[in-house]
Parts: sequence; C-alpha cells; structure tokens
Amino acid sequence: MRPYFPALPFLVAGAICAAGWAASQAEAQAPESVGTLEALGERLFFDVNLSANRTQACATCHNPDFGFSDPRGMASLGDDGVSVGDRNAPTATYAALTPEFNRTAEGTWAGGQFLDGRASRLEDQAGGPPLNPIEMGMPDKASVVARLREDQVYLSAFPKLFEDDGILEDAEKGYAAMTRAIAAFERTETFSPFDSKYDRFLRGEVQLSEQEELGRVLFFSQQFSNCNQCHQLGKSAIDPRETFTNYSFHNIGVPENLDLRAQNGVAVGTVDDGLAANPEVAGDPEERGKFKTPTLRNVAVTGPYMHNGVFKDLRTVILFYNKYNTKSEKRRINPETGKPFRAPPVPETISEKELTDGPALDDEKVDALVAFLKTLTDARYEHLLAQ
Repeated sequence: MRPYFPALPFLVAGAICAAGWAASQAEAQAPESVGTLEALGERLFFDVNLSANRTQACATCHNPDFGFSDPRGMASLGDDGVSVGDRNAPTATYAALTPEFNRTAEGTWAGGQFLDGRASRLEDQAGGPPLNPIEMGMPDKASVVARLREDQVYLSAFPKLFEDDGILEDAEKGYAAMTRAIAAFERTETFSPFDSKYDRFLRGEVQLSEQEELGRVLFFSQQFSNCNQCHQLGKSAIDPRETFTNYSFHNIGVPENLDLRAQNGVAVGTVDDGLAANPEVAGDPEERGKFKTPTLRNVAVTGPYMHNGVFKDLRTVILFYNKYNTKSEKRRINPETGKPFRAPPVPETISEKELTDGPALDDEKVDALVAFLKTLTDARYEHLLAQ
C-alpha cells in the first residue's frame, strides 16, 4: 500500500497549474514549429500525457517558474496523487554541466545525475521519472512510446529529427529518442543562463553591496570558511562558468526529516544509503549516507534544503555547517525547531576534514554568506528573493 500524502490546497492548485500550463505549451506548438531537437525536448518536458494519469510532466517537479525545482513541499507528489518519495527534487538548472558519473584520480566518486549519481548522463536521468512508480508511474517504455504516437506533432517530428520513419514503432528506439530530446532542451541556455547578479558583477556591470562582498570573500577564502572545498569547481574565484560544486559526494550528517517520514509513510530510522545505493557503487559501506554536492546557483529560491528537504531556510543551512566548528551549545541549535540539530543517520562516513576545516562564524559572517548566496540567483528568479 502506498503511503497517503495529504493533498493540501496549494499542492492541488500547483498540480492543476502545472498540468494546464503543460497543455497550453503543447497546444502552442504546431508540427512545423517543432523543427529542432531542443524544441521537441521542450514540448516533451511539459507533456503531462507521459504520466500514467496524465497529470504530471517533467515541469511538474522541475517547475521553470521556481528555478526548475518543486515549490510544493519537501518531496514531490507522484502522478497517482498519493505517493511521495523520500528525497527532495533538486533544481535542474545547470544540470547539463554535470560531468558523467566517474571515479576520480583520487579514487573518489563524482558527477552523474540524481542525488546518488546513478544516472550518468542527462539522457539517463530523463528516462527515469516516467517509469518510476512513485513519480510519473508508466508501466514500461512501450506504454510511454504509445502515448507519443497519440500526438500528431510527435508523429511528424520524431521521424524527421531522427531520420527514422519507424522510430516510434520501436519501444527502445522511441524511448531513447525521447530522452535525447529532453536532454537537448536541458542543455539550452534556458537552464544555464549565467546571468545572476554575481555573473553581472564579474562582467563589471553591477557592484555587490558591502554585505554581499564580505560574503563573497568569505566564501572563496582558504582561511575564513570551508565553503569552497566542495562548492567551487574552477580554480579561480572569478571563473565566469563557476557552477559552485565540484560534483563530489559527501556525508555531511544531515538529520532525518521526521516531518517527511510522517507524510510518506517511510519508517522512522530508515537510512537512505545515498551513493551506496548507486548500482555502480554496489553497496560499498564506506559510501553510505553520501550525496552529490549540489550547485549553489539559484539556491536561495529552490528550498527546502538538503537531500531530504529537512531545512526550510537558507540561513539554517549555514548554521548547520557552522555547528561543526563552534564550541557554543547555543550555536548548535536548529532555529527552525528550537532544539539541537539531530544526530547524523550514518556517523561513520561523515566528511570530517571538509566540515571541520574552518573557524566558527558569527552572525555577521553567517548573514554575509546568505547575502552572497542570494546573488547566485538567475535574473528571471530574482523577484522570488522578496517572497
């Protein structure tokens, strides 16, 4: 029996809006307008007909109005209106810049899509949700491709773009073509515009406030914080293509989300193995509880935070990291609960070096880091900062 999730009014409204928006997007594109792989991928991204009950599209959980994340709650509601997963849907912005899942020269894992890296490429990730029983819920690839054949736009576009008249008659080829198109759309500038205030600052178009500049200095400092150990890709603090993640996997001791467990019916105390659940990692106990370092681009408008959505506020996240470096019991209090941050589910694999390699931060520095992180918001989402 799937766990019941109370469909609060804003969740229902969000689902209806997403479905209606997806339908209007599809209707607006006549066959002749879908002339590129990217345009086909865009249509597919908004198509609710690719889910079992025709209520959910990629855009439902990766809403382009909210940083390509899901604003509806800690974890996404499935197409069946009942199922809720155990992980928070990450932003799809800048996902195209993620390297394929790999083992680094140092012997650690990096890259890949999903929080555990189990999908090596964007194409692999795009093929996951339609067949996931607690997401879009389709039974198999053939069923998805049959839905594609219902649409005259697809019947025209797929054979032309893939130069194969029978591509939608073959479940494997049709499904692979669908994922290629969605990935092509996700590789467009729509997802990775590099036009935040920080980017404009690098180009000399704007100035940062004193608080934002302090946060920037703290963030990239080798002395005053440890943020950049995992959240810096480029070697320079002025890299114009910085994604604010090195795509590594770490266990930072994120506590169990008891509120989410109460909603989705997963037993309290169940451990999400994270990276160790990736088939390529094959259950390695040394990788339990590790999750991919997320991009910080658009982080201020894509909460809740952490792999399980346990924190609502960005400032709480900074205070959580700070607890590893402070000796003050008062600074180890979660402001959202008024109680100490709960114990980590997998204490034996915590990335101690990365987490403790920095001084404790006072409120001025915490607020400065939050202010800087807000400057990483793409221009189209800056209005969300005031909400």
